[in-house]
Amino acid sequence: MSKPACSLKTGRPVGVRSPMLYGHFIEHFHRQIYGGVYDPAHPLADEDGLRTDVLAAMRRLKVPILRWPGGCFVSSYHWKKAVGKHRTPAFDKAWRVEDPNTFGTDEYVTLCKKIGCEPYICTNAGTGTAEEMSDWVEYCNLASEGEFAKWRIENGYPEPHGVHYWSIGNENYGAWELGAKDAAEWGRLVVESAKLMKHVDPTAELSAAALADLDWNVNLLKHCGPYIDWISIHSYWNLMPQENDFATYEESMAYTEDLDRDIRKVKGLLMAMGLEKSIKIAYDEWNLRGWHHPNVHTIRQGVTPEEYLTPRDKNDINKDYTMADAVFTACFLNTLNRNCDIVGMANFAPIVNTRGCIYTHEGGIVLRSTYHVFDLYVNHMGDQVLESWAEGGQTLTMPRKAGGEAQVEELDMLVTRHQDSGMYAISIINKNPAESRTITLPFADKDYRILTVNGDSTESYNDVNITGVTLTEGPWQSAKGSISIEVAPHSVNVVQIKP
Repeated sequence: MSKPACSLKTGRPVGVRSPMLYGHFIEHFHRQIYGGVYDPAHPLADEDGLRTDVLAAMRRLKVPILRWPGGCFVSSYHWKKAVGKHRTPAFDKAWRVEDPNTFGTDEYVTLCKKIGCEPYICTNAGTGTAEEMSDWVEYCNLASEGEFAKWRIENGYPEPHGVHYWSIGNENYGAWELGAKDAAEWGRLVVESAKLMKHVDPTAELSAAALADLDWNVNLLKHCGPYIDWISIHSYWNLMPQENDFATYEESMAYTEDLDRDIRKVKGLLMAMGLEKSIKIAYDEWNLRGWHHPNVHTIRQGVTPEEYLTPRDKNDINKDYTMADAVFTACFLNTLNRNCDIVGMANFAPIVNTRGCIYTHEGGIVLRSTYHVFDLYVNHMGDQVLESWAEGGQTLTMPRKAGGEAQVEELDMLVTRHQDSGMYAISIINKNPAESRTITLPFADKDYRILTVNGDSTESYNDVNITGVTLTEGPWQSAKGSISIEVAPHSVNVVQIKP
């Protein structure tokens, strides 16, 4: 049954969100690259070894920017071994497998061009050097000057790749990262790396790894503020590196209580240091679920494939990616939009396999629940974000996975407007696992329709020959008076209203 109605109120514009809020990420981990997007032996591979069905699915999402090659992988990755005719296989010390290096910079840029997105390269700040990073910029961006631009030309790419976005390192603050740094070391490395990279290409935009941690960020920004354009944050809420222990639907909703906490902390620091106009936040690695990779980043590492390689297959069990993932993802996209004045980029991690929204198998692909959320937002939400709030909204008591309870707003609503057409697009997420909700919208005598991502239950999922979660598009209707709609439990909805 439906609970008592609430009403949506709107206010002034917050800002215009960047399309890069709907970005993605891909890493050399498990089947994301090899056996994922890149599979030259597959019947659906094109002339460049890329899966055409995966490319089509990525184009549907209009992927604006794609971060690569890591992730933890990058901290022992030396890009020069993966370009040219003579590739050198390397042992990936992060994930402890051999990488053939058949997919490198040129293949990645080709992938980006085929799906029409901006490349975003993450550099090796673990075992690499500032010079190695700047050589990479030279290879990608200079016309013909220098050894590495000439090398790119020799490799069959006469025109520069034009990589505008670069990340200095990954999670170099963490003990798990190869080549981890303390705050002082990190500040010095970022400055020197940024100087060299900007000397090669002054137009390049640079990011550096940060934490919602005062000491780390003060040190970083004090030394590097004039040199960087972005500050990078990573978040996985349901971490599962050792135990593949999925949070339930209710536990996943508890995580939504304070999704913008880290954003507020970093924004406050940027404002305090007078850098909020020159530096934006890139949430360039995020997902509800952390990746399962036991016995790798531990002191007592596994020594057999059964201990540290085989368990990674659990990342690709499709039944685990349910409406919990879809609803959480939509809630975080709403959070990013509401903070579009300071967050300019975000990258869902990853896009293919592992915890990704696209799953590949021999016969084709599966579009997981999160894929349909991105489809809904990318193709139907507006670009101008407006203030909004609910009157009469309810709260839910949800159990925390770590113990205790959280009070969670039942509805998460976001009002956007298409600047080109004037059409409004309102996201309404009902987190309630069992009950529908009625909402009155502040529009009258308008044509509207409702698009919905949902399944029969909170546990609905998609798999080979199973379609439990879908995106449905309702018909256009004409309202006589105010618009009042009912949204189903555990659903993600977009209401489009003609001007």
